Amino acid sequence: MHIHVSGKQLDLSDALKTRVTSHLGTIADRYFEQAMEANVTFSKARSFFTCDINVHAARGLTLRGEGEAADAHGAFDDAAEHIARRLRRYRQRVHSHSRASARYPGPEIGRSYVLQQTEIPESAKGDISVMPEGPYATIIAEQPTEIAFLSVSEAVMRLDLADRNLLVFRNSVSRQINIVYRRDDGNIGWIEPSAGAN
Repeated sequence: MHIHVSGKQLDLSDALKTRVTSHLGTIADRYFEQAMEANVTFSKARSFFTCDINVHAARGLTLRGEGEAADAHGAFDDAAEHIARRLRRYRQRVHSHSRASARYPGPEIGRSYVLQQTEIPESAKGDISVMPEGPYATIIAEQPTEIAFLSVSEAVMRLDLADRNLLVFRNSVSRQINIVYRRDDGNIGWIEPSAGAN
């Protein structure tokens, strides 16, 4: 597995880089037959360090962990523990992920856009007659996005492992686009089109 360790405006010691590489290598060997790459980024905010770990473990399977502590080693330990906790929760499903994904066709490629909201002058707020015409947002970035064929439980697993708030997928049973998302109350929501809807 290729592991890239970097610091944002921060010099990292060789000892820290070696420790990160060794520890993530151990996690990858324990849970994955063929992990691809990991990016570990350290930064410092005021009096504490933060560590962000993104592991691309298999096709479409991404794990994310964040940590913070008084020193960089502690921040890494915190982030790695978040990943390890999620992996323990999904141990059986992670082990069978590569075999299960072979049942489904490859992912579709969609487009993901980042929109910047158009500023409305303070004097125009609340007055519909002076609202600008046309689009209320501008596209400032776009990138390809994979839409995988997954069961609902696999989608929830990926949402949790990647520590994301939302995941769009094609339901492996209905073949329709579905969404799972993290609700404000901590539960997971699932949106599925009605059976009769086109």
